[in-house]
Amino acid sequence: MSVEIRVPQLPESVADATLVAWRKQPGQSVTREENLADLETDKVVLEVPSPMSGVLLEIRVAAGTSVKSGEVLAVVGEGTGAGAAAGAGAGATNGAARASAPVLSAPAASAASSSAAPVAATVAPKLGPAAQRVAEELGLSGTTIAAAAKGGRASKADLVAAGAKPGQAAVTGAPAAAAPSAPLTAKPSATPGARTEKRVPMTRLRQRIAERLVQAQATQALLTTFNEVDLGHINELRARYKDKFEKQHGVKLGFMAFFVKAAIEGLKRYPVINASVVGTEIVYHQYFDIGVAVSTERGLMVPVLRDADALDFAAIERGIGQYAQRAREGSIALEDLTGGTFSITNGGVFGSLLSTPIVNAPQSAILGMHKTQLRPMVVDGAVVARAMMYLALSYDHRIIDGREAVQFLVTVKDCLEDPGRILLGV
Repeated sequence: MSVEIRVPQLPESVADATLVAWRKQPGQSVTREENLADLETDKVVLEVPSPMSGVLLEIRVAAGTSVKSGEVLAVVGEGTGAGAAAGAGAGATNGAARASAPVLSAPAASAASSSAAPVAATVAPKLGPAAQRVAEELGLSGTTIAAAAKGGRASKADLVAAGAKPGQAAVTGAPAAAAPSAPLTAKPSATPGARTEKRVPMTRLRQRIAERLVQAQATQALLTTFNEVDLGHINELRARYKDKFEKQHGVKLGFMAFFVKAAIEGLKRYPVINASVVGTEIVYHQYFDIGVAVSTERGLMVPVLRDADALDFAAIERGIGQYAQRAREGSIALEDLTGGTFSITNGGVFGSLLSTPIVNAPQSAILGMHKTQLRPMVVDGAVVARAMMYLALSYDHRIIDGREAVQFLVTVKDCLEDPGRILLGV
């Protein structure tokens, strides 16, 4: 019996997807629910699981091809696969020869040492699409991947760190061959003075990001207002309670929860900042779904904290941490990225001192955080060093007046400089 593997039903807002890579090749064994291929949409990476255990018989769509919902990708049948070696030999079938997934078990004994005791297989942890690609590119063995795993799962960062270690084993787990001696005179890799170029196609996500940014600039009257905030009291609060907070809640007390809480207080006072334009109407959202920008290798993603006003500090920090990890591993769900009434982005983690963030349409405003820096400030008539951060609010001037934007930013500043306001709602 054979079963056709089809493109899963794509979300209504997604017309097609790109088949990024095959994780199995014809002739290789597959297990039920094992990921066979990665599909990239303009928002997330989707996995294509096998509906049964057996053998991948045929690949009908090559990597790099655009596909639509229901399109046949491959055929899986009953039987036992010929293993990784046979699968790699058959990998060129139908032009879909992309590097197969790394062998995550110890190599079988060679014919010359067939009498030796068998080598125990290494159970590899689950890898997301992004981590799987890193494992392929670095040629990591199953043993190395298992050693890099934390909590039963290896992230992309874990694999990059493991691959950077000297003497890394090859993909099959065999000892790395000694490097040949370098020639006495090395030839330059390119002619001196040569001007080279490299063309790389934009990913679906990058194309979507570009489209949305241009759309926001073209359809909204964007303006940015600035202020600065003294984070000294928040630093003191975090230093006093961070250990107890982490021990009790299992998550670190960061800055973002304070900013989310302060932004919500501002949104409650100035509801138009939390509104959207639909045609000729202004839609005032009576809920607070806060998007928090996360930078990944594939591009910027903005997962959404639903009903953030009902979350405490621990829930906010935990939610942001989980979203960030899943976004960077490529396992975040489409519904995690949709919606949102207001966004926060933190360029300070990369050293940005000041910027003008672009609104994440159809939202009407976005708060930009920046680098915290000690600067001389006048406090009670004396010049002292204070931990200062510039804040930026970009907003759609079609519905938000400068007065409301400035007052919102002042509210955020007041809440951050005196965190007790967040608790008391004053």
